[in-house]
Formats: sequence, C-alpha cells, structure tokens
Amino acid sequence: MITSLNEGTSKDEVFIESILSDLSKIAEKNNVINPEFYKKYDVKRGLRNENGTGVLVGLTEIGNVHGYIIEDGERIPDKGKLTYRGIDIEAMVDGFQKESRFGYEEVCYLLLFGELPDKSKLEEFKYILGEYRYLPDGFTEDMILKFPSNNIMNKLQRSILGAYSFDSNPDDTSIKNILRQSVELIARFPTMIAYGYQAKAHYYNHQSLFIHSPRPELGTAENILHMIRPDNYYSKTEAETLDLALVIHAEHGGGNNSAFATHVVSSTGTDTYSAIAAAVGSLKGPKHGGANIKVMEMMKDIKANVKDWESLSDIKEYLIKILSRKAFDRTGLIYGIGHAIYTLSDPRAVLLKKKALELAEEKGRLEEFNLYKNIEDISVAIFREIRNTPIAANVDFYSGFVYDMLNIPCELYTPIFAASRVAGWCAHRIEQVASEPRIIRPAYRNVKDREEYLPMKKR
Repeated sequence: MITSLNEGTSKDEVFIESILSDLSKIAEKNNVINPEFYKKYDVKRGLRNENGTGVLVGLTEIGNVHGYIIEDGERIPDKGKLTYRGIDIEAMVDGFQKESRFGYEEVCYLLLFGELPDKSKLEEFKYILGEYRYLPDGFTEDMILKFPSNNIMNKLQRSILGAYSFDSNPDDTSIKNILRQSVELIARFPTMIAYGYQAKAHYYNHQSLFIHSPRPELGTAENILHMIRPDNYYSKTEAETLDLALVIHAEHGGGNNSAFATHVVSSTGTDTYSAIAAAVGSLKGPKHGGANIKVMEMMKDIKANVKDWESLSDIKEYLIKILSRKAFDRTGLIYGIGHAIYTLSDPRAVLLKKKALELAEEKGRLEEFNLYKNIEDISVAIFREIRNTPIAANVDFYSGFVYDMLNIPCELYTPIFAASRVAGWCAHRIEQVASEPRIIRPAYRNVKDREEYLPMKKR
C-alpha cells in the first residue's frame, strides 16, 4: 500500500499507478508462452534455424553478409565478407581512399540505383543531396525546438513522421516518388539528428543552443561534424574517419532487424515515412543499434579495474571474470566480440580498426587504442581456449571508441548509425515495392486452450 506521495504527484495519479501495477502483474502472468511449445511445434524462434542460420524469407540484390560456409547442414567458419550490390566493401573503401575522396555519397548512389556512378553522375547526386539538406520552412521551430526529446532516436522518428505533413505528395508509391522521398531523407537525416541533439542539449542539459545551417557543398560526414560542434571545426582525419563509419554501416543485408522491418512495413503499401520511421524504431533497440554503447560501458569498467593496461595477464584475468559472470554487468558477455554471422573476421571492424589507429595517433590516445587491440586479441584467444569457438571483434567494438575520439556525444551514436543506414533502408524499400507485391504475413500458432465465456457474476 502506498503511504506517501512524491512531490508534484496527485492522489489520483498514485491511485492510477497502483491499479496499473496490479494489472501489469496480471498481464505478465497471462502472456508467457510455455517454452516447451516452441520445440513441440518446431517454431523458428527469432526466424532462426536450429543451426543458427536465418530462415530464408526473401531475396535481395542490395547487400550480402558472408561469415561461414554450410556443409552437410553445419556451419564452417570463414573470413567475413560484406558486399554492396555485389561489390566488396573492402575494395570499395580502398578505392575511394586511394583517390582521397569521401565515399558515403558514392555508396548511397550504388545502393539506390544498383550501379556505380561516373564522375558527372556522382557530382549531380551530391548536388541534389546538398540542396535537400535544408529542412522545410518552419520545420526546425515547429517540429524540433517546440517539442524536444531526451532521446534523439525518438526525436528522429517523430521528425520523419512529421516530414509527411510537409510533403505535397506523401502517399504516392511510384518508384519515382519513393526515390525522391528517399534522397530527401538521406540528405536530411544529418540535419534532423544534429538539431534534435542541439534541442536536447539546450532544453534538457541547459547548454547553449547552436543551430548551424547545413552547407550544401559539404558531404554527409562533414555536415554532421559541422552541425553538432559549436565552432564547426573538424580535421581532415576526423571527417575521413566519420565518412568511413558511415560507409561501413550503410547496409548489412535484408535480414537484419531494421531492414526486415522496412520490408515488412513497405509490403503493406504504406508511405515512405511510415516505413523508414519503423526502421528507426527497430534500430533504437539496444539489441540492434546500441551495442557500441555497451562496449563503451564495459571498457570504462575494464579501465577502472585493470590498473596496468599493458599487462596481458591482468587483462586476461579480468576478461575471464567477465565471462564467468563475476565482473561488469554479470551477463557473461564480452561486448563487441562475436557476431550472428561473422566468424573469423568482421570486415567492418577490420576497416575501422585501421582508421582508428590513425585517429588515435592524431589525438594522442595510442595507449587506449592498444588496450582495445589487446582486449580483442585476448578475447579471441580465450574463446578458442575455453570454448573452442572461432570468434572475432565486430564493428561495435571499435565504433564507440572512434566516436569518442571524434568527441561525439554518446546519445548520438545510434542516430549517426541511422543517418548512415537510411540509405540501405531506402534501397530495400524500393526493392520491396518494385519486386514483391505480396504483403509479408508469417504465421503464429495459437496454443491457448478453448475457454467458455463467464457471466460477470461467475467470475
């Protein structure tokens, strides 16, 4: 029984809270499925086969994630490969970096149109993105500043849905119109998240409000750094590093949760804004888009408990404690190590690690980089030694460290992921609408026994 009220809380609110608390216990009790039923009815939980592979539910030409080979129904570990429209991501990154170019806009073009642009087409595409980066008149004031949110992903989702009202032709699902909406969203995501962050910093954290206009001549990575920093300044290495992070997060096959959400919602025939907002809602979940934040929390704990960062034995001893559920959050997980598909290597982590070293040298944080590298190496060795399991660092292991070196606030980690992945989502939406007219509708088996309706006096 509640005997006291919090300041500003009415008796009615306390009474309602008490009722809801009781009802939640009833709801939880009556919504737990008997776990034995999943095996009895051969349910593909999480759309996974028994060997851990994903259930095949569709076809795509946009991206492919390779991490193992199937032989006689068993998974055989293999070097990780990620391709965009059939092009190896490592070859693509090597290509634009050798030419001292930013790559994200080229990746967006490739994902949307299915082919690499020549120089003139890329310049035209970058020009269109530059012109679309500005938000519609009144949008910043009415949709963002008047209704700030403590969570930037929530603010981004609301901004996407709000953009529907500023579109003169929002419900047209022709490929031409979806493409126009897609390019606008790709261009405006950085502005939406930057302004959403500035509103949050001002209204929730009582900091000065900085609203910098995007610069159409700058690329996506440069505009993000330009708009989130009070002085607009960033170094060449910083911009190149963020551009690489955007490139490697832009797409990851049709089976990841947010891409699948895009396919599911798009299959209903709904508008682009609803489909992309659903994808953002999926990415917001910590099991999908927020993994690098858990890595950062774990690293903070390791730094506090391992006094000698150069001692491999001390690091190994503490990592074993984490695996044994005796340290950190006691889940037994070393965050950033392992992946659902990649086994021997994650190509995104390989690429980002290389750039992280370059940035660490510029920032004077080599000691910290070496700690990450040692944790990666020791974790891989521990899993082979204790569990006989091949495992590798995934992209989240280094991405949080990179964002921290870029002085990007933690609450922007997942929104920046979204600003990158929106290109992949839009490509999947176009592919779904163009290729598959059927609505996606999987089956759920009802396992509830029949019951009779009881009159009120008999309940």
